[in-house]
Amino acid sequence: MPENDADPPASPSLGTSAAYELQPAGTSGALTGHLAPLVERARGYVDASSAANTRRAYAADWAHFSSWCRRKGLSALPPNAEIVGLYITALASGEAAAGAKPSAVSTIERRLSAISWNYAQRGLSLDRRDRHIATVLAGIRNRHAAPPRQKEAILPEELIAMVETLDRGTLRGLRDRAMLLMGFAGGLRRSEIVALDCGRDQTEDGNGWIDILDKGMLVTLRGKTGWREVEIGRGSSDLTCPLAAVETWLKLGRIGHGPLFRRVTGKGKAVGPDRLKDQEIARLIKKTVLAAGIRGDLPEAERVKLFSGHSLRAGLASSAEVDERYVQKQLGHASAEMTRRYQRRRDRFRVNLTKAAGL
Repeated sequence: MPENDADPPASPSLGTSAAYELQPAGTSGALTGHLAPLVERARGYVDASSAANTRRAYAADWAHFSSWCRRKGLSALPPNAEIVGLYITALASGEAAAGAKPSAVSTIERRLSAISWNYAQRGLSLDRRDRHIATVLAGIRNRHAAPPRQKEAILPEELIAMVETLDRGTLRGLRDRAMLLMGFAGGLRRSEIVALDCGRDQTEDGNGWIDILDKGMLVTLRGKTGWREVEIGRGSSDLTCPLAAVETWLKLGRIGHGPLFRRVTGKGKAVGPDRLKDQEIARLIKKTVLAAGIRGDLPEAERVKLFSGHSLRAGLASSAEVDERYVQKQLGHASAEMTRRYQRRRDRFRVNLTKAAGL
């Protein structure tokens, strides 16, 4: 926030469709009336060009950068590589705000991407190869970069313990069972779970749908890598079968159209029309991890930090004893190397190059 009333106002973030501004030939002001509907549609496509979570994060990062500039008596516009270089230096040293801690390299890189994106929406360009940015960032990486900290995988026996903590006699418990089992078996991201509809083309904000078949469930979804199909077969027991859990949720929740996973209202006795937010998946995982006593050797605060929505995907990758390419397809990864990053337990030395070389 500004330190005094004399600080200039912040530059507006362009994390929404306001990024699309068109100046017709021969005009210097607002669009003429007959083009307004086309502009509104173009703004809708701008919104669709990136995920809502990405736009929110970029908007927050731009606000952080603008606020820092105001406090230092600098201007966020037009692009200035030297100012941006000083900003990422402040982030790395923990001097970007009062009481701030040094930012992780991944956070600094994300904020830099957000700044570049916001400039681009204004028709401006930030040269990230400029020495004031590139050289400083290289030094930050060399000095502060650390190995990635992966979330722990939820293994099958742990998942079963987690779903057993949920009440099968309530709609909320049935819904949560279905989300956990389906998320694990499908290797789905939390955003993909909540974006599903009961059928194709049923909502404007849906990013996929399900088809329930005799032998399993076909999930068609749009994820980070585009549209893909995920096959979830029936389980060996109704107690742990993701398809049985989804069917029970749909039947008792009286859901036949629209969002698949919704809010439970009326003190848990009714299903509302609103789609769940993806944060609910992360909260559910942390809650059931604690309730099931997983990693009980650690303090509660540490246990909560170890698990997230990605723990379901990592659990499938670490547990499915099939050819790696099938796991790669299920997770929607472009490379086998990315899939291996999700495998928390695997025979890393199955191929022993030491022995193969004759030692």
